[in-house]
Amino acid sequence: PPIDYNRSRSNLMRETRNMVHHPFTDMEYANRKRTTRREAFLDAMESIIPWKEWMALIAPFYVQKERGRKLIPLETMLRMYLMQNWFGLPDEGIEDTIYDSYVMKRFRKIDFSIERTPDATTLLHFRHLLEKYDITRKMFDNVKERLDAAGLIMHGGTIVDATIIHAPSSTKNATKTRAPEMHSVRKGNQWFFGMKIHSGTDAATGYVHTITGTAANVHDIVQAHALIRADDHSVYGDSGYLGVEKRAEILEDPHLSSVDYRIAKRPSQNRTTKAYAGVNWDKKIEHEKASIRCKVEHPFLIVKRLFQAGRTRYRGIKKNLLRYYLLFASANLVMCLRAGRQRAFCMTMG
Repeated sequence: PPIDYNRSRSNLMRETRNMVHHPFTDMEYANRKRTTRREAFLDAMESIIPWKEWMALIAPFYVQKERGRKLIPLETMLRMYLMQNWFGLPDEGIEDTIYDSYVMKRFRKIDFSIERTPDATTLLHFRHLLEKYDITRKMFDNVKERLDAAGLIMHGGTIVDATIIHAPSSTKNATKTRAPEMHSVRKGNQWFFGMKIHSGTDAATGYVHTITGTAANVHDIVQAHALIRADDHSVYGDSGYLGVEKRAEILEDPHLSSVDYRIAKRPSQNRTTKAYAGVNWDKKIEHEKASIRCKVEHPFLIVKRLFQAGRTRYRGIKKNLLRYYLLFASANLVMCLRAGRQRAFCMTMG
């Protein structure tokens, strides 16, 4: 608020100190007429992320060493790492963007008058720490457990599917080679180079409960058994999973062999001709399967479009998979927000 110069000297000094804690940039930004999509997204994620639980997962490993510079606060690094993955930015790019964007600076909770943004090397070391102790996998499990505790995940049915994540195919690098763990696969009449993310999605709500990563040339059906939960009694999948019930890993497991596999048929398997005047029950059954199976595409859309994560960032499947654990955990949170279930989810937080 503006300073009233007719007030006493003590009141004047008090108002001046308040302005120090609220820089002129904040005061100017408060008068804006429109909320940007980035600001709305960050505000929504701020309200739903279980900050205490996620920081508790990292804290035992994020300790000050006897030598070296003082550690940057854990929450500061976590917020910077999350924004980097949500907006698809490199280590140097997120540092520059925080300096340029007031909204990201505010989410980062940083005051440039007394502190600075961590550099790219600091963020690199923090990411290696998360990779070493599988922290992002634990974050994904934490979100899944809280969705389950809030009654937002309905057990009994799973949708299995896979999506291709592109990797750089160029050999214009120091080793003159492609990423050794990535492979090529043909889909239709087009070839793709990279890896696959296989996901198991709750058939009722669309939340992702399991993901795995393989090279792109690994068939979808190979990972089907790893995506089915212990209490699932039905599994939905596209025609790429035809014959899954005949695989050895399914037949040898008492639970998996008892599951009802509702796999989509290929169009060529529909023998009903157009001249048939009756109800095409095969087509109606396939339509019902597709209406359930389509839920699996929503998390893929969020990860690959909203988070701009349609391409690999690192060399190696494990490093990229740990990144996608965080992205699919965030996708579950986004779907929870869009469904208006934020209050139920937040009630499970300690």
